[in-house]
Amino acid sequence: MDTENTYVNAILGAIATLLLSFTGISPILGGALAGYLEGGETRDGLTVGAISGAIASLPAFGILLLVLFLVPVAPEPGVVIGGGLIALLIIALVFAYTMALSAIGGVIGAYAKREL
Repeated sequence: MDTENTYVNAILGAIATLLLSFTGISPILGGALAGYLEGGETRDGLTVGAISGAIASLPAFGILLLVLFLVPVAPEPGVVIGGGLIALLIIALVFAYTMALSAIGGVIGAYAKREL
């Protein structure tokens, strides 16, 4: 399945990332799939891999935001604010991790498409 639509390739890469999440390197694998489907230059693979990582991060956002809103209200407002800030920091780190590894995978996939 080879398509010219970057967003379709990114969504397919994100689905692969989610399905292969048990491997530990699923963002790289999903980004590589998206980059391979996209083909083209290194920049194209980087772009589609990053978009794929951003899309694959959405379930993590949902889970962490659910946890954030289910945190019981503590008697101290500082505890609630601190817990919320820690949850937002975790969300940002998950997003950065997934997007960066997917972008690297996208470059690898675009390279493999060019060379194979």
